[in-house]
Parts: sequence; C-alpha cells; structure tokens
Amino acid sequence: MPETRKPKFSEQALREFEELLTHYPTRQAALLPTLWIAQREFGWVGEETQAYVADLLGLPYSHVKAVVTFYPMFHRKPVGKYLLDVCTNLSCRLRGADRIVNCIRRRLGIEIDETTKDGKFTLGVAECLASCGTAPMLQLNQDRFYENLTEESILKLIDELSKRDD
Repeated sequence: MPETRKPKFSEQALREFEELLTHYPTRQAALLPTLWIAQREFGWVGEETQAYVADLLGLPYSHVKAVVTFYPMFHRKPVGKYLLDVCTNLSCRLRGADRIVNCIRRRLGIEIDETTKDGKFTLGVAECLASCGTAPMLQLNQDRFYENLTEESILKLIDELSKRDD
C-alpha cells in the first residue's frame, strides 16, 4: 500500500524532534530516535517518510534507507493496530512458539507478516526478545510483553484486544 500523502510531522512531533536534536552531537546521531518519532507519527516508515526524515536531518536518503532496512523494528509497510511479534528463537521454539504462531494464524486467518482485513492485527515473528526463561513470549506493539504463553492465554489476549475501541 503506497503512502497517500507527503509525510509531515505534526507540530507536537516537530517540537519533539527539535528538542531531540539538542541531545545529540550531530544530526546523524539523532537518526534512530527521529525514525521512532516518524513511525509513531505515521504508523510505518515507508519510502516517502524515509525521504522526509533524510531531508529533516540533512542526510542522504540512502543512509536513512540503510538504517530502516537494517533494523527490524522499523515497519516499511503498514501494520495493524496490534502488532503481535512472537519470539521464534531457540528457547521459545523449544517451549512452544510454533504452537503459539499457529494458534494466532488460525484465530486471525492470517499468515506471518500479514494483517487482518479490518486492519486490527498483524502477525510477526522476532528473532529474540530476550526472555528465554519465560518462553514462549510475544511483544505487543513493541512496548508490551507477554510471557509463558499458552494457546489459551494467547486466545484470551486476542479476544481482549478485539473488544477494544481505543
């Protein structure tokens, strides 16, 4: 899905960006946090957003694109309101991550890296979420973590998220 408008930070995000610049020795050093602002602001960091960030920071587009494509936490296409990233590293796999992924796939009717038709859920996988002792686990929207997952607990989470209007 292509971006439909030229990206531009809101006044609040622009103020946050300007403040952010005061904490870094160079504009290039502020690239990662600026990309976080962009992703929060627009939901994803497509090519036009990458070009916008490059212009804001006075960096080559190729440098911004290299950073966005290197780090998996930056979304290069739209994702659902709820991004479910299941850890599939060895510890999580040994303790049932594949069952969790398959359970989510069946409940939502989507495959890995797909979004439900209503735009509510995207299923992703992560290489390691650093929670081997509480595997299997998932990260919700890059800021909430659910550990010791079972098929029952993941179905309950999906049902709870499905009911939300926020």
